[in-house]
Amino acid sequence: MKLAPNPRSITTRLITAVLAVELLSSILVVFLSFGYERHSHFHAFDVLIRGHADSLLGAVQDSEDANDTLVLDQSFAQNALHHFSSDIYEVYDSSGQLLGRSPNWQGLGFTLPAAPPVNSHSDQHAGFHGGFFNLKLNGQDYRALRTQGTRLVDPGDHGGKLRTVVILYGAPTDKVWRAIFGTVEFYAAGTLFLLLVTGPLIAWLLHRGLAPLRQLASLAGHVSVDSWHFDPPSSARTTPELAPLTHALEGVLQRLQASFEQQRAFVSDAAHELKTAVAVAKSSLQLLAMKRRTPDEYQAGLERCLTDSQRLEELVAEMLTLARIEAASPSSPDSAPALPTGSSPGSGLPAVPPPSTDLLSALRQTVATLQSVADLRHVQIDTSFVSGLDFSRADSSQKKIGALAPAEPSSDIPAPINVPIPHDDLSLLLSNLLLNALQHSPAASTVSLRLVTEPNTAALTIEDHGDGISPEALPHIFDRFYRGDPSRNRNSGGTGLGLAIARAVVVKAGGTIHLASALNQGTIATIRLPLTAKTPPY
Repeated sequence: MKLAPNPRSITTRLITAVLAVELLSSILVVFLSFGYERHSHFHAFDVLIRGHADSLLGAVQDSEDANDTLVLDQSFAQNALHHFSSDIYEVYDSSGQLLGRSPNWQGLGFTLPAAPPVNSHSDQHAGFHGGFFNLKLNGQDYRALRTQGTRLVDPGDHGGKLRTVVILYGAPTDKVWRAIFGTVEFYAAGTLFLLLVTGPLIAWLLHRGLAPLRQLASLAGHVSVDSWHFDPPSSARTTPELAPLTHALEGVLQRLQASFEQQRAFVSDAAHELKTAVAVAKSSLQLLAMKRRTPDEYQAGLERCLTDSQRLEELVAEMLTLARIEAASPSSPDSAPALPTGSSPGSGLPAVPPPSTDLLSALRQTVATLQSVADLRHVQIDTSFVSGLDFSRADSSQKKIGALAPAEPSSDIPAPINVPIPHDDLSLLLSNLLLNALQHSPAASTVSLRLVTEPNTAALTIEDHGDGISPEALPHIFDRFYRGDPSRNRNSGGTGLGLAIARAVVVKAGGTIHLASALNQGTIATIRLPLTAKTPPY
């Protein structure tokens, strides 16, 4: 299912996310501040109520009668609590006799449980916590305390008498709630103000922070087939988040530019080669048509046309071969491994195993195929299979196997040296290099083949003692259609694609190819290929 594109930009999404986090944080701060302020304000309010209740204890006086009864001095109580006229209270003695209450209250109208002990911080009775409880009277909420204390009566009469007094004191909580909500509103207004201030600031900072990305995208958008100039801004190179993207873009564009330039050069060179071949064939036909010819002349002309056509066919075939080999070269980062028919990435089906060919067997077949060419040019092919891990030990561990002719079955047959190249491509690689060496070797000379296996690599060298390659031509020897060396062009008459095809085959297999040459001394071609299976060294 194809997903619809998200119309929102990264900047919009980042700003939305940051503001959402700020909003959630602000809501959390408001809730936490509400809990904290409620706890602190009611704690202070409880201390105030307890203090007022203790002051009422001082208003309890002896009535100076014979029974030493207690009375509540109303004038004293009102003077002590004149700033808290909305508070309510009532005082009882130990027998439950009402000693007095505030003028603005007529009592609860029901009996409360026994009061907790003095200075108690917990209460087991329902509705009490530390002696405090909540009341709702005439539609108004109160915070109330029921506590008890002792009062000394007649201190001069044998030390006095201790009388127990129960005090019920309550105060309205509307002022406390107003203070709590006022503080919470201040926090809410402050966070809202911060959101309004930081929102545009965050948008500006994100817009400014993403400026290198916009510059990078703008510069990348100007790259085209005709203009490959791409110079990323320094801000994109120095930004940790953008540096990998910058380097990746540079690498991709460099590879694309090289690929386009190579393709252009290939098309141009191919067009030139094809035009030349067609012009030669056309000129041969035009020459035949200029005047009447004898049958022998017509026969010779047709043979020339056939030769030209064969060369043209060979050129086209080699161009197609080179295009096929380079189509899935692993050197291209965009290439992907082949999948079995009907499979797809993530389908769970196993991928097609890479091709594998025995290098030693292919080398034997190539030598056998080109032996007639060597005999015709009076060139000897010397083949050696070298034991060890490097060429420096070749002198002490060589083992001749003749012209690599098919060996007779025996226990001494070497194990296969498998390399990741299809059989046809490997044969093409070996025949191109060996034929190249034979064509540029003088008569009575020797072309030496040497093969060494290392723990993970097979190395093959093909050495001739011919006319060599000039230092100026050597860097371009693997270029397509390059035939800058006049001696090689004269002797071989090739298309200039042989070494380019050889290099493409080696690179596709993950190997390396190198040519070392000196004029009038000869050339050494060295190929290193990875092994597809564990091959014991010889």
